Amino acid sequence: MSWKLLEETMPELAAFGKHRFGTRVAYLATLCKDSAPRVHPVTPIIGEGHLFVFMEPNSPKGFDLRRDGRYAIHSGVEDTEGTGGEFAISGLATFIEDQETRAVAIRSASYRPADRYILFELGIEKASSTLYVNGQPVREHWTSNAIS
Repeated sequence: MSWKLLEETMPELAAFGKHRFGTRVAYLATLCKDSAPRVHPVTPIIGEGHLFVFMEPNSPKGFDLRRDGRYAIHSGVEDTEGTGGEFAISGLATFIEDQETRAVAIRSASYRPADRYILFELGIEKASSTLYVNGQPVREHWTSNAIS
C-alpha cells in the first residue's frame, strides 16, 4: 500500500511519521543474500502520497531490495530518552524506473538527488509510533490488511 493510504486512514500517524522522517536520518533494514539483516542510513522522501528513498546505484541496500523487496525503516531518535518519539514502518520496496514517478520524488526531496541515484518506492504494510509520556511508552499501530 502507498503512503497515501496511510495518510487517508490514519492522518495523525502519517503526519507524525512525516515529521520524524523529516528531522533526522532514518535506518533502513534490508536482507542480505544469505538472509542476514543489514541496516543502512537513508533520507526518506515523502510527497504526493509516496514514500521514496534514493541511493547510489551500487549500494548494497539497492542490491538487497532488488533481490528481496522486504524492508523495515525506523526513524532516528533525538536522545536516549526517546524525546520526540519513534516511527517505524515495514513493507515491500519497488524499484522505480518511470521518469514521471522519479520527478515526483525529486520535487518532494529536501535535497537535490544526483542523476546517477536509483530510486525505490517503499510500500507500507505496517506502521507504528511510540511516544514517551511521563516515561511510559504510548504506542499506535496500523496495518494495511486491516483496511480490506
